Amino acid sequence: MPHSINREYAERAIPQYERAIEQAGGEPVRIPLDRTSDEVRTIAESCDAVLLPGSNADVDPTKFGAPRSPRTAAADPRRDAVDDLLLEDAYQLRKPILGICYGLQSLNVYRNGSLIQHIPDFLPQELRMRVNHEAGKAVPVAHAVEIECDSNLAEICGKNETLAAEGNKLVIPVNSSHHQSADVIGKGLRVSARCVDDGIIEALEGTDADHFVLAVQWHPERSVDADEPSRSIFRALIQAAAK
Repeated sequence: MPHSINREYAERAIPQYERAIEQAGGEPVRIPLDRTSDEVRTIAESCDAVLLPGSNADVDPTKFGAPRSPRTAAADPRRDAVDDLLLEDAYQLRKPILGICYGLQSLNVYRNGSLIQHIPDFLPQELRMRVNHEAGKAVPVAHAVEIECDSNLAEICGKNETLAAEGNKLVIPVNSSHHQSADVIGKGLRVSARCVDDGIIEALEGTDADHFVLAVQWHPERSVDADEPSRSIFRALIQAAAK
């Protein structure tokens, strides 16, 4: 799990991911961003899975060939470089991957996808006020997401008997702390969940059944004490790593 160049953010946020991993039976390993590429690869060799956490940075839009939006935050080049090294290792060795919030965006861009740089600028006027995707950690439930029933995410979360089924979708409540989202989907990925109210992509997963790749736009590490789907996501990563 990579760290962050913003020390205050990292020390506040990263322990939540570590606790969620430990509760699921795993052992978290922090990867500092000030290491050389060879040092990062050495640390990665000892890890059985990759978790890409959130960040208060935005992915550099030059990585997906787009001009920078005035709303796009500064990039974290060291975090981007470490993410790329970890994803290269994970894809080469078929290690399980879990991306969360920024981690979803980083994964999608790594796989040659692109991003919506500011959701309100993308949505039609009538949809812009339906959901506050930047609600933040103070809002436990910001909106609901619809999960495709034929997805791995549905299998992971659908084991919870309290989930509401709507047609061919599973619906779960989630928190939200982002202003960007996936746009063009990267190679070997598929959409597995969208926001109920405005259709924004909320989860991606790999198309290869033999390689666990999952990314969610919300923050399940914040809600592991409150709901089973959040716990299930981290358990699925650890179970995949154990295989």
